[in-house]
Amino acid sequence: MTDVSNHLFETIDRQHRGESAATRRQLIKGTSAALAGAGILGLATGVSPASAAVKTDPDNSVETILAVAATAEVLATIVNTLGPEKLGNRLDKTTLRNIRAAAQQEKNHYEVLTSAGVGGKPVTTSIHVPDEVFSSPEALLKTLVVGDQVFVNAYLLGLTVFARQGTLSGSRFARYAGEIMAVESVHRALALQSLGQLGNDRVYAKFAQREAVAGLPTTGAPGFYKIMDAVTVLESAGFGFGKAGSKPGQMYTYADVSARTPSDPDVNTLMPS
Repeated sequence: MTDVSNHLFETIDRQHRGESAATRRQLIKGTSAALAGAGILGLATGVSPASAAVKTDPDNSVETILAVAATAEVLATIVNTLGPEKLGNRLDKTTLRNIRAAAQQEKNHYEVLTSAGVGGKPVTTSIHVPDEVFSSPEALLKTLVVGDQVFVNAYLLGLTVFARQGTLSGSRFARYAGEIMAVESVHRALALQSLGQLGNDRVYAKFAQREAVAGLPTTGAPGFYKIMDAVTVLESAGFGFGKAGSKPGQMYTYADVSARTPSDPDVNTLMPS
């Protein structure tokens, strides 16, 4: 048992010192079961299933995670730029501005990830986007909710892998992943809010847990521990990376679309720390 879990159980024992020893043991036993069921005890004891799964998958390398992240930012830049272009007069003013600002932010993420200081190399900069994504404001917003959750999951996975490097560059990449993940969480929250749902619905950013939001293609699906599963989720939604996707759509290139990605004067903190 680790120092963390020892401290936790000693605290329970101390707070209930007026109870019998049998009662205190039962409280500790019940707390252990509750924490284990929530996946928290594994974090305290260092035997989290998620941690083990992340560590053992051979594709969870720094290079592969950066490649998937850069490619995902290509997709996000394209969708967030095109969405307002295609649906502008059907989106309310606040939603329109938020999505346009998100396009600018995703483009910035791509530029940082592919900079010489980070070294990410996208798998492709050509993305097949299903036509249904732009069929209605609701379709676009649900796509953003699902996509941004995939990105949150991927950056949390990346943060774990980068931090394990035990190097200065690893800690820097972990911090970048955390900073980008925070912004992707905001994008998800704003899209949910524009759908008329609670935007700040997470106590913790979702990693391994099942999707609790109703009415999404991913409702009830668990998070992923393998970075290539991010690609699988997006492909199952009809996106194609450098090739046609599984649903009718069109191929877009980053160079063409990003050339007209808007900039909002109120967007700030333009570089990671």
